[in-house]
Amino acid sequence: MADVGVRAARHEDVAAVTSTQIRAWKYGYRDFLPEGPLEQMTGPAAENMWRQQWDDAITSPPSSRHRVLVAVEQVVLDTDAFPALGPGGIEAMAAMQGAEKVAGLASHAPAEDPDLDPTIAGEMLTFLIDPDHVRRGHGSRLLNATVDYLRDDGYHTIVTWVFADNYAVLGFLESAGWGADGAERVIDMGRTVRMIRLATDIS
Repeated sequence: MADVGVRAARHEDVAAVTSTQIRAWKYGYRDFLPEGPLEQMTGPAAENMWRQQWDDAITSPPSSRHRVLVAVEQVVLDTDAFPALGPGGIEAMAAMQGAEKVAGLASHAPAEDPDLDPTIAGEMLTFLIDPDHVRRGHGSRLLNATVDYLRDDGYHTIVTWVFADNYAVLGFLESAGWGADGAERVIDMGRTVRMIRLATDIS
């Protein structure tokens, strides 16, 4: 069993947040991003860069409206099975009791697109679930927490950029009331990759 929830990321989460991003990208983007660029985005050199960026984002955000949230599972072990593990196994498993596992992440900030007013429009910059923890409600909890934070900050609208071929995320957000607002980006990744902007009203 596991207790689940969403909280603000802490410094000790940096490694897990970075790992979750890399794993989610490798799994979620493999069907529509070119192989070479995806390898560059998720390789060892890139992972070190992302770790530093997440460290900065979590420990030294530019403002109080820049946040990183993590979905976590708190592991609850079956202690009835401990005797079968032997003394060393019991000690190791007991140390895990109550430990948290980062299962997903979301980050948000004031919107930066020039056609948006950053005083009333926020942007969900990152929304990722570890591939081993999908379909457990983490996405919905992260999305709801993001909306709650940004609404409390006084925002009326949230936007996010999604790859046009990322049908899983598009379908999830559309089912939650988000919709394309007409803005698009085209990225050269050896071939053209299109992104679309989704928006939702939270006023």
